[in-house]
Amino acid sequence: MATVSRDAHQATECDPRWAAVVARDRAADGRFFYSVRTTGVYCRPSCAARLANPKNVSFHASTTDAEAAGFRPCKRCKPDQAPLEEQHAARIAAACRAIETAETMQPLAILAEGAGLSPHHFHRIFKAITGVTPRDYAAAHRAKRLRESLVETERVTDAIYDAGFGSGSRFYEQADAILGMTPTRYRDGGHDAVIRFAVGETSLGPILVAASEKGVCAILMGDDPNALLRDLQDRFRKARLIGADPDFEATVAKVVGLVEAPRLGLDLPLDVRGTAFQQRVWRALTELPVGSTASYADVARAIGQPKAVRAVAQACGANALAVAIPCHRVVRNDGALSGYRWGVERKRMLLDREAEQVA
Repeated sequence: MATVSRDAHQATECDPRWAAVVARDRAADGRFFYSVRTTGVYCRPSCAARLANPKNVSFHASTTDAEAAGFRPCKRCKPDQAPLEEQHAARIAAACRAIETAETMQPLAILAEGAGLSPHHFHRIFKAITGVTPRDYAAAHRAKRLRESLVETERVTDAIYDAGFGSGSRFYEQADAILGMTPTRYRDGGHDAVIRFAVGETSLGPILVAASEKGVCAILMGDDPNALLRDLQDRFRKARLIGADPDFEATVAKVVGLVEAPRLGLDLPLDVRGTAFQQRVWRALTELPVGSTASYADVARAIGQPKAVRAVAQACGANALAVAIPCHRVVRNDGALSGYRWGVERKRMLLDREAEQVA
């Protein structure tokens, strides 16, 4: 009998699943379950209960298999319920819907109560999953509603209140950051806003540079100058686009110089427009040294949102200031090049050029 116990002990310890149980590895949750004969329960690999004696442990492919073998679910890790991360994701998704459909900004305590969590726990989980705080998420959605309402509504005041701003004066304090221009001008598609632009030529192909009164607002790369211009027109539907301005050529030359010699940097003001989260990501990108790379996970950690990897990738894809905000320096975890708004081959050439200049 002692031999049988030793054999069972050794068989369990040699099973790679046991290592996951010892490490309480959450990544293994859902891949298998383990039961303990002396307690009659089965658990997730990550269960925080006291570690069982290996000789009493059996492994199961599913909860059905474990229960068919006569074991009941552990009351601590609740293996018969959805994984905790899935439960949290569902609760936060519901909270996001509540924020989006609410007429006004919902207090944190109300949102947390709806999710069945304490305010502190809810705030922490919401930020970990979405990459922003509940307040920032609500503000971004409210700004989105405002932009949509301004296009559909004749009166700016109606649009402001329809979007959930309780005070017109409070909105106007934030209007420039939210819209990049006055609400009336935005409603008119940027009517009378002056955007100067020019198309230059780089070793990577055509490049379109555009600037508002605040600074450079677009740096677009591609193969077709006409396509770049159409992109700019879509961004500023009714703005006054002024091309062939001799005074603007110096600005274009500086941007072209940045493409050809990244170490020189770009000494120009930028008109950066995006959500609070996007701007945090873009600021982190500008801190990446020339010739270096970082993964999306690295950037997520740098902004204090280690679980917001997908949101970081989306923010990189939304960047309209090529090279000035160096999203080309962000790669996959294994170092491979991932998608790039202006083409993976351009990304490769930019990185190779930077590597050569810092070597």
